[in-house]
Amino acid sequence: MTTIHYLLRDGSRRSIDAKPGTTVMENAVRHNVRGIDAECGGSCACATCHVYVDDAFIGRLPPPDAMEGELLEDVAAGREAGSRLSCQLIVTPELEGLTVHVPETQTR
Repeated sequence: MTTIHYLLRDGSRRSIDAKPGTTVMENAVRHNVRGIDAECGGSCACATCHVYVDDAFIGRLPPPDAMEGELLEDVAAGREAGSRLSCQLIVTPELEGLTVHVPETQTR
């Protein structure tokens, strides 16, 4: 298992043990992490699973593909350097301790 830390809008933290091969979004939905809406169910079509990846982990992730990059242009909370769609972040053992910040809003 790989531990993922979700920093929520209210300042609290949820830590979840995630199975490698799943996505950061799947684990958030499965454990009812507030603020990750995932309206499209992980098909990279809605951007309601947007998170800000902690700076320490940005370099450990592959860059967003063209589709993800396009969706990130219109996220409700604003795109930043660590912006990613959590449905596109595959959990691996190398991501142990991954920290993602849930944005203030996922909808406009």
